[in-house]
Order: sequence, then C-alpha cells, then structure tokens
Amino acid sequence: MKKSRSATARAKRKKWPWLLVVAGLAACALTIVAAAGGTAYAIQKENRDAFCASCHTQPESDYYQQSLNQNAPTLAAFHAQKQVRCIDCHSGGGPFGRFEGLMQGTQDLTAYYSGNYHKPAVTLNKLSDDSCTKCHEQVLNSGGFNNHFHRFLPRWQQLDSAAAHCVDCHTAHPGGDQAQGYLANTPVQMVCQQCHTALRAGD
Repeated sequence: MKKSRSATARAKRKKWPWLLVVAGLAACALTIVAAAGGTAYAIQKENRDAFCASCHTQPESDYYQQSLNQNAPTLAAFHAQKQVRCIDCHSGGGPFGRFEGLMQGTQDLTAYYSGNYHKPAVTLNKLSDDSCTKCHEQVLNSGGFNNHFHRFLPRWQQLDSAAAHCVDCHTAHPGGDQAQGYLANTPVQMVCQQCHTALRAGD
C-alpha cells in the first residue's frame, strides 16, 4: 500500500528536529575545533618576541630593540637574554595565567588592527606579583636582613590594599643599574618608607 500524502508529510516533519540537532552538534564541533586551532596558533605566535613587537607601537618597539643589545640596559632585556620571552612575564601564574595573557593579547591585537590604540602605548594591566613569583618564589622565603623587604611584603599587602607590588620596585623597562638589580633608588626609597609606616601602624 502506498502511504498517504499526509503520512509522508508527517514523516518528513519528524526528521527535521533530528536534522537540526545533528546540524547544531556539527556547528558546535566546528566551533570548538576552530577555537582550539586559533588558540594553538596564538600560543605559537606569542612564543616569539618578534611577533609581539610587530604589533606594538612606541614605547614597546624600543623595549624589544633593547632586548637585542649585547649589554642589557633594562631588567626586561636582561630576562630576554636569559631566554625569558615576553609572554613568560606578561602572563600570571597558575592554570589560568597564560589564558589571561592571551586575552590581553587579543584585546591589544583587536585595538591595533582597528586603529583604536594609544600612541604611545599605555599599560592598562600592571604585572601581578604571581607573574614574578612563579619563577622567583624563593625571594619570599629567604631570611636575613638583606631580604626583609621581600619577607614583609605579604604582611603589608594584607594590611593595606594600596601596598606595593613587585613591579613598584623592580621596574622592567626603564633603565637601571645592573649591579643594583635594575632598581631605581627614588621609587624604592618611597616604597620602603610606605612599608615601614604601614607596618608600624598595623602593630
């Protein structure tokens, strides 16, 4: 017996939901593959300092050139000569640190290609302490007077939301005396005074 037209139409209507589900799953799978591929591509590119510098304007392009100098004039250049890449510092610690760095890089790249960026560039995301301590954790644990400022820093930060962070003393890009760890005396003295004042008030 031949199926009636209405039965055939009902059968076709029943197939549509399944086709939509299959199409939706395929679209999700393609999106995931594309996102994974895009992330892998971005990670591969951001591993190269030259790629980071290629989209940056002043002063970042100068920072990259400084890293190529034989005598490192800055802390960042010193790190670069020790095979530390831009992304190694410009991403935090922990499982999501690199993701945060990639997200910031995506924002910077979008701003660059849209022409909506500052000239010279403005640093909106100051490096967090875990960007430094993921490699230099030992400085917080070493004893002795010569390291007391590092030992007391976490205590100061607990007492005061405006407490200093690593980059307030260890400025990466301005020039400094290599023998003094590229520290700039004037801001460091101010940080020391602020710390002593805060800890005395907290006792």
